[in-house]
Amino acid sequence: MRRDHGGDMDRARALWGGEGWIDLSTGINRQPWPVPPLPGDIWAALPTASLQARAESAAAQAYGAAGRVLALAGAQAAIQLYPGLRPPGRAAVLWPSYNEHAAALSAQGWQVVQAPDLDAMAGADLAVVVNPNNPDGRHFAPMDLIALAGKVGLLVVDESFADPTPDLSLAPSAPANTLILRSFGKFFGLAGVRLGFALGADALLDQMAERAGPWSVSGPALAIGAAALADTAWHHATTARLMAEGPRLDQMVAKARGWELVGGTALFRSYRTPDAKAAQTALARAHIWTRRFPYSDHWLRLGLPGSAAEWAQLEAALHVPQ
Repeated sequence: MRRDHGGDMDRARALWGGEGWIDLSTGINRQPWPVPPLPGDIWAALPTASLQARAESAAAQAYGAAGRVLALAGAQAAIQLYPGLRPPGRAAVLWPSYNEHAAALSAQGWQVVQAPDLDAMAGADLAVVVNPNNPDGRHFAPMDLIALAGKVGLLVVDESFADPTPDLSLAPSAPANTLILRSFGKFFGLAGVRLGFALGADALLDQMAERAGPWSVSGPALAIGAAALADTAWHHATTARLMAEGPRLDQMVAKARGWELVGGTALFRSYRTPDAKAAQTALARAHIWTRRFPYSDHWLRLGLPGSAAEWAQLEAALHVPQ
């Protein structure tokens, strides 16, 4: 079953037609890392163990990981795998959250409960926290997550949006019963590469690697990931830009529409609107795609535009009456 995550531009075009769309529905960086030409053998040969090791080493360095790192075909691949690391039991998912966590757990026999805060997760056989959280931007200090790890069987921390805020990451100090998920495509703006990483103890990652099977990540993805993760100058410049542009978007939205900020991360903002469906429709008429949520008639998520032209298109659309 396909769940709504944003990013379904085929649906947007089918509903509203035309060209010149800006996809702000996903929270993916619209100024991607510039991919250089790749050697021909990267495309022609099966991925090598040394190439995977280079990507994993680059990820460990970039994320400050104290333990092992495993490359996977996106954070989504890790989400499909981790429910099988333990016998099914009671899983607490911080809510609201990325909807694939609960879906993957339920599909593999887990009893899923929606937890409003960390305290409500104590005693769970497995607990899932997205940090910073999608879509409301809540975030948790590593010391609070370490404390939670001592109260649950397995703690899964999804850090898909944590690249610009490394102080939030549990990677340098994760307890042995903790699995950390990282997305490559969001911050680096290369979601089509399908690359992500799991960080954790050998016992956990050995199981995930076995379940993922051989050559689970393509050679081009590993090569691109290794190079991009090592590009610290780009990382620092992009973080600074995103940190400045989030408040810029907040001010633009408040001035044009008066929407209240629910929260967000460096890659997206979520707003409380009078009518999220009407707001999404109004922006879609201007070929700007946004994200609504099935549990709220008011929340609307916008990613950050990627160029001066995109900022101008969004500002003009926000000033058009609904």
